[in-house]
Amino acid sequence: MPPIALAEPTGRYLSFEEREEIAILRAQDKGVREIARAIGRDPGTISRELRRNAATRSGKQEYRATVAQWKAQQAAKRPKAAKLAGNDRLREYVQERLAGSVRRLDGTIVTGPKTPAWKGLNKPHRQDRRWATAWSPEQISRRLHVDFPDDESMRISHEAIYQALFIEGRGALKRELVTCLRTGRALRAPRARSQNKPQGHVTTDVVLSERPAEAGDRAVPGHWEGDLIIGTGRSAIGTLVERSSRSTLLVHLPRLEGWGENPPVKNGTSLGGYGAIAMNAALTASMT
Repeated sequence: MPPIALAEPTGRYLSFEEREEIAILRAQDKGVREIARAIGRDPGTISRELRRNAATRSGKQEYRATVAQWKAQQAAKRPKAAKLAGNDRLREYVQERLAGSVRRLDGTIVTGPKTPAWKGLNKPHRQDRRWATAWSPEQISRRLHVDFPDDESMRISHEAIYQALFIEGRGALKRELVTCLRTGRALRAPRARSQNKPQGHVTTDVVLSERPAEAGDRAVPGHWEGDLIIGTGRSAIGTLVERSSRSTLLVHLPRLEGWGENPPVKNGTSLGGYGAIAMNAALTASMT
């Protein structure tokens, strides 16, 4: 066994001294919650520690501090090899279902999730995607427990499948399989970026509750409000309404420069940019 590191870790992780105390209390038949109170940790942390790092060589789980510390050190080593890269059987299982190429003994295809009916609104290429037979990563992850109930090597989380598809250097899966995902994304958008799109959301200065009283009661002319209508075939038109007289102007939204020069791609732009940006440019031109 390699040497055990006894250096004090950060407060997030259990130290060797804490594991020794857990081993002593466990030998005294103390419960998980009682152990947690004794060392000042969450009961979930103690339960997970006893489940993951207990010694199993004797055929039953016995918690020993030295073995638990060694197991924790091994699990903390980085970088780790991707699970799909080292398990050919698991990789083939996942790839077949992501590609929708799983067949029964009679040769018929085992279809994946049923997709909503295509309504033809704002999704012109949706009916062409490979969703009809492709399985989602979460379905694959859950199905493994059914097909291989006793084989612990045939286990993988849906997040690990997404990472194998999107993260460069973990490419155990074929890159083109991203076209089979229901999200339709060729790249994974970071959560912070998806939450930081002020031009794609209603801001505080246009919330109806913040509308001035003279604009709300329509008594004073000169207050305009705009809207954006998107139709089939990526068509769009802007509306400009004067609140007092109800006079309505239809604003032509031309395709932005460069639109249509290249063939359409998954998640391609409809107006060459955000609809709000195109609308703002067209309104500025119209009002001028």
